[in-house]
Amino acid sequence: MRGVIVFAHGSRDPLWRLPVEAVAAQIARTDPSAPVACAYLELSEPDLPAAAERLIAEGATHIRVLPLFFGMGKHAREDLPQLMIDLATQHPDVRFEQLAAAGEDPRLTALLARIALENTP
Repeated sequence: MRGVIVFAHGSRDPLWRLPVEAVAAQIARTDPSAPVACAYLELSEPDLPAAAERLIAEGATHIRVLPLFFGMGKHAREDLPQLMIDLATQHPDVRFEQLAAAGEDPRLTALLARIALENTP
């Protein structure tokens, strides 16, 4: 079974998490059979290993990690790949897949351009 972790930086401000959780909720609505969780690099819980443990406990054997970073900074370029290696080492029977940072996806940049240019009342 394939699960998804929506991964973001984290913040002490609880309102900061709302858009991250909204993405996870949309994934769950789109595919109710796919377990989904949020995870944070720092300042928020759960962290990536805890979120992965939860999805594995729910039966996930393939976990896709969607980094909600707009660019390929240090966290997306260095920190997350190391976390992915650690997960694969700890769970050799689970396939972990790191998706591109959200801002690197041309579909997202095209959507943002359309939003910026659309006429609003």
